[in-house]
Amino acid sequence: MSIIEEAVRKSAEQRHRQDASAPQVARTRVRRVTPAPVEMAQAKEYQRVSLDAGVLEQNRILPRISDQAALRAYKILRTRVLRRLEANQWRVLAVSGVTVGEGKTLTAINLAIALSQDVNTWVFLVDLDLQRPRVASYLGLSGLGGEKGLSDYLLGEAPFESILYSPDIERLSVVPNFQPVPQSSELLSSPRMIELMQALENEVPRRIIVLDMPPVLASDDVLAFSPQIDGLLLVVAEGATSRDSLQTAKEVLAEMNLLGVVLNRSSERDDSAYYSYDQGSAGSRP
Repeated sequence: MSIIEEAVRKSAEQRHRQDASAPQVARTRVRRVTPAPVEMAQAKEYQRVSLDAGVLEQNRILPRISDQAALRAYKILRTRVLRRLEANQWRVLAVSGVTVGEGKTLTAINLAIALSQDVNTWVFLVDLDLQRPRVASYLGLSGLGGEKGLSDYLLGEAPFESILYSPDIERLSVVPNFQPVPQSSELLSSPRMIELMQALENEVPRRIIVLDMPPVLASDDVLAFSPQIDGLLLVVAEGATSRDSLQTAKEVLAEMNLLGVVLNRSSERDDSAYYSYDQGSAGSRP
């Protein structure tokens, strides 16, 4: 049995146990996706960090993107994602790719920032790519000195409050990961991880939780964590994602709620489309 098949089996067993033990909360939790407006002074304050505008511009991170077509495309993606989340009363969104190098981390970061630019939307951005964390380096958070991240929390070496950061972007908070760790799927299924998700969901104001996760075919992490995910956005890259890999990913994700597919690095570019977004299956191309 392959690692993916084993992960599918474990995920199904975990969902079955959850349904049997607590059917009243099994993936039918009522969530308010778009909260009422909250004054900034009322929001809980986490560790404040200032982001380097030069680093953001170099890494093509909002709001330091000058490409107007890209800016419009992120806004379109944000609006369509918000509509899907609101329609289903979902709040936990995973962003993943098929294989390595398709741009899923950049998409996760910019989508989280675009969501937070909506005055009614508060966001947690969480780096759940435990073996290959990139969110901190993309945002320029590495090298702060003595910083604690997700891996420290999961290993019992840091409390919840010490791993949350508030950058100088309104309504956005970040849970970075500074150190890669082995046994990632086991940590994602651990009681500490479940406690973290519950704590994030209970924070006030209520927030959309955007998870940067490993590529679907690179590990079993997405499947191991699937009971905690409401919906998944899949990133593919033109010239990098093969049709066979995409078909395999579609089969792996068959039991998950797929919000859509983001087509990255498309050669078919115009003033209105930098990313293409599709609400169909993982096997379709936008």
